Amino acid sequence: GDRVAYAMHLGAYAEYVVVPAWRLVPLPPAIDGRTAAAVILQGMTVHYLTHSTYPLKPGETVLVHAAAGGVGRLLVQVAKRLGARVIGTVSSEEKARLAREAGADEVILYTKEDFEEAVKRATGGRGVDVVYDSVGKTTAEKSLNCLRPRGYLVLFGNASGAAPPIDPLTLMAKGSLYLTRPTLTHYAGNREELLARARAVFDWITSEQVKVRIAKTFPLAEAAEAHRALEGRGVAGKILLLP
Repeated sequence: GDRVAYAMHLGAYAEYVVVPAWRLVPLPPAIDGRTAAAVILQGMTVHYLTHSTYPLKPGETVLVHAAAGGVGRLLVQVAKRLGARVIGTVSSEEKARLAREAGADEVILYTKEDFEEAVKRATGGRGVDVVYDSVGKTTAEKSLNCLRPRGYLVLFGNASGAAPPIDPLTLMAKGSLYLTRPTLTHYAGNREELLARARAVFDWITSEQVKVRIAKTFPLAEAAEAHRALEGRGVAGKILLLP
């Protein structure tokens, strides 16, 4: 009868699912099922991005693409909690409001201005220390141009399609840059690491250091409608399917 949650396992569009026991994490009493469903995957993603892939330090400047989305909003909050200055990109005024609400210091509407030029202005031409890019194809090359020398481009998603191949010589020419394409599977690959990340995420929620936004819920029978809402990009936050 234990309440548990999991990530990194397919087949959730069902009333029942079989999951390897080692991938299950116990839920604290203060975390309800909906909150757990909304935060477990994206929260652990944000944890490894900010604590392991590129450990953020106070005073650093970070660029977060899709800053009002499920991962983006969490990234903004955690980056601010770690003492970073956060620049976010969004596609609409409403999403800009949500990004600022999450703590973003500057918000760029990439539909109205070139985000590369805006980042250079915001940083006095220096560039940011790290770009967390979940968009991929349409942003990767410009994201490189937003970095300071020896900066890090962390490509962790493909919302617009897979990023194009990047020549290592390009990384050298643009400032001896670093590029990585991480995935949660390699940052929670054993029981100990999985539990540590999950506990950290649940601590963020129970201590109210981080807030998760459930934008909309759908019954499981309306999964197709949920996908249309997601693909239409009109929903900022997490969409849940309820069995």
